[in-house]
Amino acid sequence: MKKLLTLSCAVCALSGSVALSQDLVFEPGDDDRFDWDSYNALKSDEFAGQSIRVFGPWLGQDRVLVESVIDYFEAATGITVDYSGSDSFEQQVVIDAEAGSPPDIGVFPQPGLAAELARKGQLKPLAEGTEHWIVDNYAAGESWAQYGNYLGPDGETHQYGFPFKADVKSLVWYVPENFEDAGYEVPETMEDLKTLTEQIAEDGETPWCIGLGSGGATGWPATDWVEDMMLRNNSPEDYDAWVKNELPFDDPKVIAAIEDYGWFSRQDDFVSGGAQAIASIDFRDSPKGLFDFPPQCYLHKQASFIPSFFPDGVEIGTDVDFFYLPAYADKDLGQPVLGAGTIFAQLTDNPVNAAFFEFLESPIAHEVWMAQRGFLTPYTKANADVYGDPTLKKMGDILTSATTFRFDGSDLMPGSIGAGAFWTGMVDYASGKSARDVAQQIQQQWNTLK
Repeated sequence: MKKLLTLSCAVCALSGSVALSQDLVFEPGDDDRFDWDSYNALKSDEFAGQSIRVFGPWLGQDRVLVESVIDYFEAATGITVDYSGSDSFEQQVVIDAEAGSPPDIGVFPQPGLAAELARKGQLKPLAEGTEHWIVDNYAAGESWAQYGNYLGPDGETHQYGFPFKADVKSLVWYVPENFEDAGYEVPETMEDLKTLTEQIAEDGETPWCIGLGSGGATGWPATDWVEDMMLRNNSPEDYDAWVKNELPFDDPKVIAAIEDYGWFSRQDDFVSGGAQAIASIDFRDSPKGLFDFPPQCYLHKQASFIPSFFPDGVEIGTDVDFFYLPAYADKDLGQPVLGAGTIFAQLTDNPVNAAFFEFLESPIAHEVWMAQRGFLTPYTKANADVYGDPTLKKMGDILTSATTFRFDGSDLMPGSIGAGAFWTGMVDYASGKSARDVAQQIQQQWNTLK
């Protein structure tokens, strides 16, 4: 992609237009795959010379990438954005809000924290019409809108959050060469996936690599499995009720979802190392069996970030590939996708904030990051052809084809459940405890929070 020279206009200041010297990654108008009309529509000097503070979790390369997007907002409007990132964002944003010195805009990795600040009156509702915009422009838009729709201190719900940057968790990784050598085909339904699992085992091979180890967070990969199985066995409304404890953890629907995960993970012939070994296998090491010769496994379920832990030199699309974790053909639940994402929300009444959220609604705000790396969006009007590599485009297609999107359930539950009892319960399940006993154990812990 072409590195741009500078958009600078020293003379423009004399005429009252926006004036800003700015290095941009892609030159406006240079590549017609980008929606430059949406960039040009942002040009305004209404707030030129003013500034906003944005605080989020992005550091290192992610900070470089988000700032490369922000550069276009600054160039179009003359507004200065002071972005700062922290790996302690969740703690620091609460401290700053309670101290009365919050950033203008926060970037929340977990909707639950944003909802908590909204209830306390520490978030400001977004412009009227934002919810409808999300519903109309995002794939499975109602799903995305609800992750920014919170109860305010007035007892009413408002759109406080704008979802931006998504992750996909409903993925299964495999090595195409291994499939070709064995004569296996990518399954299109959950029924097909189970048949394939049985076939691999009957051939004397091991279908799955699964690892739940993650230090103090051991168990969390199994919660993703259960959440995906909840979406493939039950309605989105059941999933939402479960996350809120309106559908108890020990309800038969939840127990059945745990057992459906157990169909894959609790049979020794199906899992590399045997069923009880998965709790001690680090999730970062678990996909490595795909690349052994002969392969130690043929399938690995994990989110879009897992290539970071593949062996050096592995090329996605050639040496390894992925497919959507399919839904059951006979349950008529569409194509649900489990994932995560970040939510932009405003913590002040700075009038400049509105211009920034208008920018987030423009295709160009998404396309600039799409064309680089590490970014997925459900925005259907952003041009998927600008994705920086075929892997991102394929993941983006899964996201925009979703009939239902649901956020990682454990991240929406109270911390002591989603990042506590649920994790440890999945380790107990791997060790042989029944799904019913595990579910009752988690529900008992949740009952203590009432």
